[in-house]
Amino acid sequence: MKRAIIVTALAAGLAGFIAGNAFWYLASPLWIDRVVNETLPPELQVAALAKGQFRDADSVHRASGTATIYQSATGARVLRLSSFSVTNGPDLKVWLVAAADITSSADVTAGRWHSLGPLHGNIGDQTYPLPEGLDLGQFRSVVIWCEQFSVLFAHASLLADK
Repeated sequence: MKRAIIVTALAAGLAGFIAGNAFWYLASPLWIDRVVNETLPPELQVAALAKGQFRDADSVHRASGTATIYQSATGARVLRLSSFSVTNGPDLKVWLVAAADITSSADVTAGRWHSLGPLHGNIGDQTYPLPEGLDLGQFRSVVIWCEQFSVLFAHASLLADK
């Protein structure tokens, strides 16, 4: 009898520990923000190639700010997120996507995409270097994507800057 109580208590403790950690991992981004403030080196502000405004993916995944692709005189290119804010979440990545008018997660995964890596922070200005040789003509949007759950958090359609 005493052994059954101990085994039950240990099992309940282990289940509580696992559930608590899972809850923290999934829910803590709802109240914990990652704020960044990266400066854009002046030499990369030579020419803006394309620009777009972030839009909400839905009523839960909200965003604002501007995505701009800059190119320096040497040909180096970067994606700059400025005045940026998005709902935080687990495993958020910055992707360039072929689709222009994204309305759902299916639009993102249906075509070509290229990951620029993890989102540096869900609030603030940030810069992502673009790989040399990446054909920007194939990508018409920037998205904030939760890779773990395949969920669209935000999107910005890129338009050529004139």
